[in-house]
Amino acid sequence: MNTIIKPKIAIDGMGGDFAPQMPVKGAILAAKRGVAEIYLVGDEEILKNELNKHEVGDLAITIVPSQGIINDNESPALALRQKPKSSILVATNLVKTGAADAIISMGSSGATMAASVVILGTIEGIERPAIGGPIIGSAPNQVILDLGSNIDCKPSNLVGFGVLGSIFSQLLLDIQYPKIALLSVGSEEGKGNNLVKETTKLFHQSGLNFIGNVEGNDLLTGKADVVVCDGFVGNVILKLVEGFGRGFAKQLKETLSNHMNNQDLENLLNEFNKRNNVVDSKGGGPVFGVNGVSIIGHGSSSAETINKAVDIALMCINTKLIEKMNEETPKIMSTITN
Repeated sequence: MNTIIKPKIAIDGMGGDFAPQMPVKGAILAAKRGVAEIYLVGDEEILKNELNKHEVGDLAITIVPSQGIINDNESPALALRQKPKSSILVATNLVKTGAADAIISMGSSGATMAASVVILGTIEGIERPAIGGPIIGSAPNQVILDLGSNIDCKPSNLVGFGVLGSIFSQLLLDIQYPKIALLSVGSEEGKGNNLVKETTKLFHQSGLNFIGNVEGNDLLTGKADVVVCDGFVGNVILKLVEGFGRGFAKQLKETLSNHMNNQDLENLLNEFNKRNNVVDSKGGGPVFGVNGVSIIGHGSSSAETINKAVDIALMCINTKLIEKMNEETPKIMSTITN
């Protein structure tokens, strides 16, 4: 009888606004489904005490000790040097050594990105990894990147983002020939700043399914499957989408509170949040361009969100996303000339 080898997922038990409670609960939810073996990384005593609050029995959860946490207000580069045994570094090293197949963190995005780049390295042809994924409820399969990790970019960086987003769309979203576009101030070719214009030239050389420019309103319709922009613009969009969702939900509640009973209104708001908070509904997204599966989620993530992040990690593993990116990216990037 063949033994089924389950993927091994490292979860940063100290990362996030509600750590260690939420990471521990998320790890338990995933372990109960039997989809993976879980390495819970963090302060051993703290994690043991938290696990003891639950019925874990013989669940496949192993505590991996670490020391220290890198917070959002710390410089990632400096913190990596000052806290070499921090939870995010220990968890990422598990992937580097092959002890784990993926790492998930709801902690500092900057620290997770920095740890992924330093420890896992980057895919050949990619100078700068990016953060991205679907963020808009009306276009749940539209990948936007970069969402904030690269404030200043050059044209080849944006083409790299397009390559990575295209491969992700094919493998995880089952879009066979993803349409790639640049976010600009006009849909006509020639509209935009120098970065957009120069990047357009490179995209035409790449052989990708490049459809030109899209505007901000096109993001709501999913006109393109992969939308590329620098991290400055992408992060503004991300925060606008998140803020609009919260603001509209508040208006909806105020408007309908005198017209619906509380339970129906609560159900409506829950459905609205589920449809529009795409990042949480999917659990998070990968760091695009690093040589390993590294999943980043919101600091405010619930246990169920972390449980869903495990599914995203498993999809990346099972579709051999990193292997495919390593195979395809250098070939496409070699076709462009800056």
